[in-house]
Amino acid sequence: MNRIPILRIGKFLLVTIQVDIHDELALALQEDLSNRIVATSAKGVLLDISALDMVDSFIARAIANISSVARLLDANTVVVGMQPAVAITLVELGISMAGVRTALNMERGMAILQNGASSTGTDDEPNGSSPNAHSIGTSW
Repeated sequence: MNRIPILRIGKFLLVTIQVDIHDELALALQEDLSNRIVATSAKGVLLDISALDMVDSFIARAIANISSVARLLDANTVVVGMQPAVAITLVELGISMAGVRTALNMERGMAILQNGASSTGTDDEPNGSSPNAHSIGTSW
């Protein structure tokens, strides 16, 4: 079975999904990433899904679970590069990915991680949200 590479950049981990992800690969990524967070004491994970044209409910839940596991291991996660069709599909299917931070691109996602944004946003915004990030499943 193929594995998705996990790269370390300073105190952060970068995961770029470049292949169509299936259920087994998503579960392997969750396990591999949680092990790497612990092994490297990573403080953040940047999950790039820009190459994904479609996300089904299982993969959406896997992304949400990856974010939750990382948070429990003291690492913030930002999902970047979501295609508009993927976002529309998630909304149409009613899939809530509450607590999953998103940013339009890697630059914005890295800025969020470097600024130490928590999974609930920053204190300088009135509703707990950052101007560069959103939590899927909540109003923007």
